[in-house]
Amino acid sequence: MTAAPDAVGRLAGQIAAALEAADLAAYRDLLDPAVTWGPPEQPRSGCRSRDQVLAWYARGREAGTRASVTETAVFGDKILVGLLVTGRSDAVGEPHGEERRWQVLTVRDGKVTEIVGFEDREQAMARGGLGRD
Repeated sequence: MTAAPDAVGRLAGQIAAALEAADLAAYRDLLDPAVTWGPPEQPRSGCRSRDQVLAWYARGREAGTRASVTETAVFGDKILVGLLVTGRSDAVGEPHGEERRWQVLTVRDGKVTEIVGFEDREQAMARGGLGRD
């Protein structure tokens, strides 16, 4: 069952707050136990559970990576999350560098069931199916 627009909007706010605070316990509560996370080409090829997603975030924090939420937008049962990622990570590209990243989160029954990561906002919008009537 797809969540009501108001519920998805509230969830988007909770996601932004949890990510901004790097509060993995709060983020855990928002994820379906079987959530998947991956690149657009193979969205289910990366993490395949809530525990794997949280472990990925924890490893990044331990390596010095930080993320600030730059935007959230709701499109039906999907949430676009924009992030400014900084720190010492291969994903960032250089020590202490910064990169913009976007994630498209799919919501079912009040929980995030899929996360797809993008390096380009336009690609996230198009491939994530956002902004279509």
